[in-house]
Amino acid sequence: MVVIEIVKLEDELIAPSYAHENDAGLDIRSSENITIPSGETAIVRTGIKMRIPNGYVGLIWDKSGHAAKSSITTMAGVIDSGYRGEIKIVLKNLGKENFEIIKNMKIAQILIQKIENASIRMVESLDTTSRHEGGFGSTGDH
Repeated sequence: MVVIEIVKLEDELIAPSYAHENDAGLDIRSSENITIPSGETAIVRTGIKMRIPNGYVGLIWDKSGHAAKSSITTMAGVIDSGYRGEIKIVLKNLGKENFEIIKNMKIAQILIQKIENASIRMVESLDTTSRHEGGFGSTGDH
């Protein structure tokens, strides 16, 4: 099991935690009260710092309830193992109403995942596959 060290910047903040046993994501909470107007983006403070071990990454994902009910989505979701600053969550309000966040409210989730760094090799061409260069929608709708 990987250990994530966390520092709370304020005592009353609730530390990241799993809502249920075997959940993939740790719930991340806001350390501030903030309103995100419809169509706008905000950087929301969490009041925590963390040490993600080398060989792992923290990936920030939506809270499904906020996404489904209020059209709130996360952006800029990679926390590298070398980062030691406060975790801040970029939230975009795609909904029609302002989105109210209160201190200690769950705003996102972080998945801790093992990574493998790739070695890059420049080549003149790539092999051919059945998809080849077919892009968006190339497999059809049905």
